[in-house]
Amino acid sequence: MRITRENSVALIIDLQEKLVPVMRNKKEVIKNNQIVISGLKELGVPTIFSQQYPKGLGETIEEIKSLVEDFISFDKADFSCYGHEMCKSFLHANEAKNVIITGIESHICVLQTALDLKDAGYNPIVVVDAVDSRKKSDKKVALRRFESEGITLTTYESILFELAGSAKAPAFKAISKLIK
Repeated sequence: MRITRENSVALIIDLQEKLVPVMRNKKEVIKNNQIVISGLKELGVPTIFSQQYPKGLGETIEEIKSLVEDFISFDKADFSCYGHEMCKSFLHANEAKNVIITGIESHICVLQTALDLKDAGYNPIVVVDAVDSRKKSDKKVALRRFESEGITLTTYESILFELAGSAKAPAFKAISKLIK
């Protein structure tokens, strides 16, 4: 299965003010999400953001929000993003087949979203170096669960170059610069 720009969208889950600081690898998850989001922007991949109960957990962190001019987010109470009407509308409007997923926490909102997307006929693709959990064991178990459920795992470098498709692609130089 080849992942292309034409049949893909991205979902960035819950990178919020009160959640990010308690992640095990917070600096890495911020940096890697900045690379992914910037790369997706260069490639023209539609991207949407979720926020889990922002009244209590805050808004999407500024380091992420500031990267996107037309920042589109939806607020949720359920752990899975898929149940939210705005998420479903976004997927339908963009005729998505593949859903590239980053965010937190790996074993809760990311996992439940990926499972629901798969059940609904989408191909969830979890970017393993752009997701995190508070505890190492939670992320490790989540990654094993993704694999056992047949959910595609990748890295930010791999997905960005796969979406670019060629060193001749207009976005190739920008992607190469982001990754270095």
